[in-house]
Amino acid sequence: MQDFATRRTVMVDTQVRPNDVTKFPIIAAMLHVPREQFVPAAKREAAYIGENLELAPGRVLLEPRNFAKMLDALDIQPDDLVLDVGAGLGYSSAVIARMAEAVVALEDEDMASQAEAALAEAGADNVAVVTGALTEGAAQHGPYDAILIEGAVEAIPPALIEQLKEGGRIAAIFMEGALGIARIGYKIDGAMSWRDLFNGTAPVLPGFVQPREFVL
Repeated sequence: MQDFATRRTVMVDTQVRPNDVTKFPIIAAMLHVPREQFVPAAKREAAYIGENLELAPGRVLLEPRNFAKMLDALDIQPDDLVLDVGAGLGYSSAVIARMAEAVVALEDEDMASQAEAALAEAGADNVAVVTGALTEGAAQHGPYDAILIEGAVEAIPPALIEQLKEGGRIAAIFMEGALGIARIGYKIDGAMSWRDLFNGTAPVLPGFVQPREFVL
């Protein structure tokens, strides 16, 4: 049985590097952060698999490839303030914390306390865990240079766009039926300009569903 450090190296060498993620800060952070500490105890053995890992009903830890490619597109800088929406048990925030100045990890009450404990254990002292509705963001700490949404969306709530700095960027997976595509959006003159990145899927987060048109 491989130890977790070995699995972490294998994850980076087989799931991250081959997918054109070569920025050193991302590689270094993903090699450092113990992913197994940020999943339910019963799923630690599966922490490094190359697929989404369920954290709770309808909530997942994004597969390493997709997470790394979204970070690559966000191009997080050492002086950035980042909002991690749907931070789960804190893995993504711990990784981003090694690249950014500070991270606000937004999560609902069920997972926020677990995330706080895991982040403290990992020594991620530049992460603030905030409890609240994921659709509402965390305006009290913003505006943000970058926002990462940990799960899929059909639409981005206006509150999140409002909390993004001019010139800031958002990365999310957009689900259109059964098909999903990751996109990066840039806030230019107050409006979002989106670019497609790659195909990927995840469960749509609560509240991030496209309002349905009512037809008579």
